[in-house]
Amino acid sequence: MTRQELVPERLVGATVVVLDVFMATTTLLTILENGARGVFPVESLQEADRVKEELDASSLLRGGEQDAARIEGYDHGPFPEEYAPEVVREKDVIFVTTNGTRAIADAAPAESILLGCLRNAPAVVRHLEASNPDSIYLVCAGSAGRFTIEDFLGATKIISHMDVSGWRLNDGAWMALDFAESHREDLSGVLKQSRAGR
Repeated sequence: MTRQELVPERLVGATVVVLDVFMATTTLLTILENGARGVFPVESLQEADRVKEELDASSLLRGGEQDAARIEGYDHGPFPEEYAPEVVREKDVIFVTTNGTRAIADAAPAESILLGCLRNAPAVVRHLEASNPDSIYLVCAGSAGRFTIEDFLGATKIISHMDVSGWRLNDGAWMALDFAESHREDLSGVLKQSRAGR
């Protein structure tokens, strides 16, 4: 339900899908779709500075947020519309957020890390089915250690498209399946009613 619940030693050999629907994973998907050469999600401003030193400054952009505020001195904020094709094509993008990119870093012990959001849920499911991992963790980034409905909604969309027969589901996965069934017709309504959506 939040990245803080991760137990690193359980992730070894597993596939992790990180979800930060309103910020990191949706924006990172957009950056990739729009032709960036490389994308570097980092967990902190310090790591962003370290990665910056290793890249060609002439084709580098930095973006993201800290505590929901744009980062002073960075090229862009955290929103997908800031990363149009003409902005990111053939660029390297360093991206840092308060929760999402930290969740990606927290998942580092996993064998494979996928980034999930509402838009790419079917593709994530196809990849999971094709790769057939022994265990899958859907990790909601959350906000300041708290549960967020938008990340959970992303997880519900993924799990509701999966064939879960034969899988041992934890309580969160069972709840996600029930939530998906109850709200399948009104995803935007759920998002608008959520704390972050409001």
